[in-house]
Amino acid sequence: MHDLSVDSSAQPPRRVGVLLLPGFSLLAQACALEPLAVASQLAGRRLYAPVAFGLDARAVTSAAEMTLSPPLVLGDDDRELDLLLVCAPSPLAATLPASLAQWLKRLAGRGVVLGGIAGGAEVLAWAGVLDGYRATLPWQRVDAVGQEHPAINLSPQLFEIDRDRLTCGGGTSAMDMVMTLIGMHHGQRLAEKVSEHFVCERIRMADEPQHVPLRSRLGHAPQSLIDAVALMEANIEEPLTTHELGEHLGISRRQLERLFKKYLQAVPSRYYLDLRLQEARKLLRESDRAVGDIALQTGFSSGAHFSTAYRNHFGMTPREERLA
Repeated sequence: MHDLSVDSSAQPPRRVGVLLLPGFSLLAQACALEPLAVASQLAGRRLYAPVAFGLDARAVTSAAEMTLSPPLVLGDDDRELDLLLVCAPSPLAATLPASLAQWLKRLAGRGVVLGGIAGGAEVLAWAGVLDGYRATLPWQRVDAVGQEHPAINLSPQLFEIDRDRLTCGGGTSAMDMVMTLIGMHHGQRLAEKVSEHFVCERIRMADEPQHVPLRSRLGHAPQSLIDAVALMEANIEEPLTTHELGEHLGISRRQLERLFKKYLQAVPSRYYLDLRLQEARKLLRESDRAVGDIALQTGFSSGAHFSTAYRNHFGMTPREERLA
């Protein structure tokens, strides 16, 4: 199996294959490949050797109707591959050939690291090479793919790196995943330099959730519940009580509690606390504001209360989060 850990400068460049399927995202493809090129540029030596594959010899048209012509097709010159990234639309736009599943299984059997970008994760699931792994894909497809492939431990996170499998939700999350991989291969400082090159404020962490629109998160929930959550999200610094939420919405506290229990499996106060703590975590990771200021900004009256609530929720204190 190809190692994902930091290597020495004496090792040859990692050979990275990118399989492009019709309808792939140019943005996601660039977010996966550009950091690899910049890492080599900043390191002053070739760290990665990318090569593109297509299903056959025909040119591949992206979602933006731009056409690329990969020099290789399935099975060509794949003996030295260290990593293969499958870049595909989500949901998948066409029926996939059986030869693709056979090729992916052969690569997996040789220990090649396999990655899926956007619909590429669904391709790996279809081929049976994600069973027993933790993985993610665009949030719109998590439920459907989870039902079809119960052996995969699917998550709604930005990306997942589990042993020799990499998956992400597509778009710019591919850049965070690949920059994290660069850090694993060549050290965090190089990964940070790559991030700085792209004027990224930071490398987002794998455990950050994909942003899911409120209406999609709550499905067919009543409008009053949608409005209640929207009110919570708009009042993080000065939280409303459950009674005040009910008054704003014109329903009783008991009605509101029933809605939260039925559709969100939580009481309103607990759901609200989770929202505030997620916002606090984002601020701790993305800003240099004092911990006490973040506590006030997320509705906590004291640093001690904030620290206790944060530790109970995330298993570490706010200061430990910032150090990590």
